[in-house]
Amino acid sequence: MKKVLTFALMALVCLSASAAKKKAPAKNNNKPVFTVVKELPITSMKDQNRSGTCWDYSTLSFFESEILKATGKSYDLDESFIANKTYMERAIQVVRYHGDCQFAQGGSAEDVLATMKTHGIIPQGIMPFPGSLYGDSLNNFNEFFKVLEPYVAAIAKSDAKKISNQWKVGLQGILDAYLGKCPEKFTYEGKEYTPKSFMASLGINLDDYVSITSYTHHPFYTAFAVEVQDNWRFPLSYNVPMDEMMQIIDNALEQGYTVAWGGDVSEDGFTRKGLAYAVDSKKTSQSLQGSDMAKWLKMTSTKKRDIIDSLGVTVPEIVPTQQLRQERFDNWELTDDHGMHIYGIAKDQNGKEYYMVKNSWGETGDYNGTWYMTKAFIAANTMDYLINKNAIPAEIRKKLGI
Repeated sequence: MKKVLTFALMALVCLSASAAKKKAPAKNNNKPVFTVVKELPITSMKDQNRSGTCWDYSTLSFFESEILKATGKSYDLDESFIANKTYMERAIQVVRYHGDCQFAQGGSAEDVLATMKTHGIIPQGIMPFPGSLYGDSLNNFNEFFKVLEPYVAAIAKSDAKKISNQWKVGLQGILDAYLGKCPEKFTYEGKEYTPKSFMASLGINLDDYVSITSYTHHPFYTAFAVEVQDNWRFPLSYNVPMDEMMQIIDNALEQGYTVAWGGDVSEDGFTRKGLAYAVDSKKTSQSLQGSDMAKWLKMTSTKKRDIIDSLGVTVPEIVPTQQLRQERFDNWELTDDHGMHIYGIAKDQNGKEYYMVKNSWGETGDYNGTWYMTKAFIAANTMDYLINKNAIPAEIRKKLGI
């Protein structure tokens, strides 16, 4: 009997092993295997959840790394404080323009920089945790902006000959209800601060930060306000040739500085698994057996991204050029739809280099919240980025006069 039971158990083990083997996914030999070339310290991954606040999360992450570099101290700065102040100031502008400009969840790195200069900043834990005021575990702006947008529109589009300042009181009430009230004073690690005095204690100089871009519709080595809707404060970006735009990023990382990046992630090459390639659609379609460009164009974005993931390190990429950047910007292909935080360089098994980029979608994708984005993708899809001016090579700084 014991012998029979032993054989039966062995048979079950073999069957289970066989079943597991059949269920195991096929190995993708094209999946990148990364070796880190340069990795700078960053703070923990955050999740913006259902809110259009990538600009807020990515730029505060950038400043947290700047503080870490300057002082060795790690801080978790509060995105809700920035959002509360920014949405009020944006609403004021919309009302001044009688509604002839956009009020939206999105923003830019300048919103964080301007708020920190004007109002200061606070650490996480002073205001309510994101989403907690309305029973959620993270930000969810669906209800919030369904209340906020029509409120601002009602004032901005009013046919009244004169409006009172009470609309600001009402708007502040909405902001405080969903984001929490910004403190005038608070205690942190046993010491009392105001938001401004806390900002002053962080060991960085906010006048050190500049924005970089690269387009030909303005002269190189001059500054202009990049013409996108979320650039509503009209901050100036220094305009440099594409090659120098990329040189600045590489020099920054080499010198220990990270980059607050803004650009286009709506492209098919930006996958949800943590990769981003500047896909050459024509060559990619030609590489698929029995496929052609027409078939590729008819595919859904999900199907295209599945194919891109399967091709991995072998996916054909375009060669970015200054002309291509300009054409895509002018025809609305190159858009400003996401902010992220560049903090390192890695290379795959074929030697191709990628930037290591911190996202604000929590620990998602194959790399726990980090995206590996090829240099071609960044060159092709950068709108602008915020950087410490001391990270810019001396010869370029001289051309810019900074």
